[in-house]
Amino acid sequence: MSGAPGGRRPAFPGLPGELVLEEAAGARQRCGEGDGSVPGTLLCTNRRVAFLPAQAPGSRAFLRSEYDVALPCIRKLVAASSFAKPKVLTAASTLKFIPEELAVFCRDFRLLRFHFHENGLAPQAFRVANAIAQAREAAAWLGDTGEGHDGRCCPAEAPSEDEDEEEEEEEEGSAATLLFESLRDWEKELKRLGAAGWRVSAVNERFDMAPSLPRYLWVPSGLLDHDLKRTFAHFEERRVPRLCWHHPGGGDLLRAAGFHAASEPGSEDVRCLEALLLGGRGPCVLADTAELPTLADIQLAHLKLRALCLPGAAAEEKWLSALEGTRWLDHVRTCLRKAVEVASLLAGRRCSVLLQEPSDRDLNCLLSSLVQLLGDPHARTLPGFQSLVQREWVAAGHPFPRRLGLLHRDSPREEAPVFLLFLDCTWQLVRQFPAAFGFTEAYLLALHDSSFAPYFSTFLFSCQRQRGRGSPHRPRSQTYTPVNGWRDPPPGVPRAGRVGSVACRLPAVWDWGLRYSRQQRARFRNPVGAAGSTGPPDTADPRPPGRPADAWPGLGAGNVFVLTKGTLSPQPFPWRSGRPPPRLSRWAPSLESLGERGGSPGGNRPPTSPPGLLLPCAAGPSVRLWRRCYLRGLPEAQRGRFAPSPAGLAEELTLLQDRLSAWQAAGPRAEAAGSPLAPSR
Repeated sequence: MSGAPGGRRPAFPGLPGELVLEEAAGARQRCGEGDGSVPGTLLCTNRRVAFLPAQAPGSRAFLRSEYDVALPCIRKLVAASSFAKPKVLTAASTLKFIPEELAVFCRDFRLLRFHFHENGLAPQAFRVANAIAQAREAAAWLGDTGEGHDGRCCPAEAPSEDEDEEEEEEEEGSAATLLFESLRDWEKELKRLGAAGWRVSAVNERFDMAPSLPRYLWVPSGLLDHDLKRTFAHFEERRVPRLCWHHPGGGDLLRAAGFHAASEPGSEDVRCLEALLLGGRGPCVLADTAELPTLADIQLAHLKLRALCLPGAAAEEKWLSALEGTRWLDHVRTCLRKAVEVASLLAGRRCSVLLQEPSDRDLNCLLSSLVQLLGDPHARTLPGFQSLVQREWVAAGHPFPRRLGLLHRDSPREEAPVFLLFLDCTWQLVRQFPAAFGFTEAYLLALHDSSFAPYFSTFLFSCQRQRGRGSPHRPRSQTYTPVNGWRDPPPGVPRAGRVGSVACRLPAVWDWGLRYSRQQRARFRNPVGAAGSTGPPDTADPRPPGRPADAWPGLGAGNVFVLTKGTLSPQPFPWRSGRPPPRLSRWAPSLESLGERGGSPGGNRPPTSPPGLLLPCAAGPSVRLWRRCYLRGLPEAQRGRFAPSPAGLAEELTLLQDRLSAWQAAGPRAEAAGSPLAPSR
């Protein structure tokens, strides 16, 4: 079509199997309040709603991240006209008027508004609005065949020289990110941690022991795979305890599912279980997730928060009380407090802390990641954080499609944005300790939005086993990018796959250059943040001499405790339920006793953080709303958006000049009022 300014629109950079169902050339995307808008072409495909801004002739099409939304990410579609009431469009609804504006409410808190002028756009506006409503209901997630749609296939655009140069340029963050799909990645990370006494086990390499666990596990060196196999049946979903992180002081962070209620381990199984959990490494502390919000609590709070952040959802004088009523910030505080307890325990004593959750696939991912962010400076670098997400979320089997509600066939009760809650907790840490992180709020926002994008393998599957089987079969020589689709390398030149562009697979989300421009990616890195280290945290110990760091006074190495509300209590394992719990001596460890040495979140005086450890404040005023993420759907929050074309820049400049003229006209009258609070000029 040729209705877009500057001639025909650029070739649409389609996905594999993506079909253009309808398009409206000459549509305009509103940039906020007032008349500011960007001209371009609105397209509806069987995968997403996309907007291609008008570009100069001969320029290469680049679909920016802010101009498309996946169909499963659309929460509500509203058509508006001057002559009718706004109508919520569904597949079963009938649109009886020509829409002048189309509002797309997204699950990621974005609000996209498209305006259709009266210069012959009426048929296109009507067709594209109905097409989006129909396609949203019949949306097929990537990995499906995508057949049965009546549309035009998106051809792959020929690569340009600039694009080839950009592909050959390896980004530091992507190059250093470990995907934990190979034995080498697990061994490399274990060596970085300096975890003596642990090894990489390939007992689950074929996913026959635990389908939802990764191929490789960190297990004690003294435990053979033959003995390790005895332990799988005694845990829910066969998710056995394994190492997540090793503190240089000797503490180990483990995670596992709940003990199987019907398991009755024999004497040999008990020996293997205790070797896995204890192994002579000091006492074992069970830290379950019962104190954290449930999945239902997280989902309800997120729904309330999303409803509150819509225009006109609450009166201005009642907005803050309504925000507190969502309990979203309460859940953030709870998660931060629990992470501080576990991190302080690992930094203060030599012990094994076992994070236990019934499924080990949701809150354990969140808690283990937060503990490592607090205790490991490497995890606070950009490649370290990406590797952390890959290991503790992607490889560990977090069910992203179900928890983000992106699959229509799943029950709505399975939706719970645990990963988004983790990103909010991470943003709280970045805000309180900006110099300790090598990435910025812009990076976290990009990761938040990318979790809904159907272009990457990272969030499309629920475990490594599913990820390996769910990709379409392609020749190994072909590579895919969202800009060009599947294509062969130049004749005679073997192309080495980039990080995440594994053969027969969509790229990982860490290939940021596929959706974000170089200027946008430059804002991901914190120029004043600590560069971090590639090794473990600082091993300096602030304790006074006289008592070794790994000592637990009065207690043996085989004792078991449970961490509840900052207090350690004796707790036998289920197979020891017939034995009386060990007697708690007056030197028994607690987080309060840790405060006497290095500071504690439960102490009366301000905590003193050991080197490398962050202790954030989780009190009410210290936990803030992530405004840049949650309030961007409000019109006043969309002011000053970057206009991607000369025409859009001209319109934005005109709008700003009008506002400046109006403000200058009101200036003398305001100064004449003689306000004592008026700023000096």
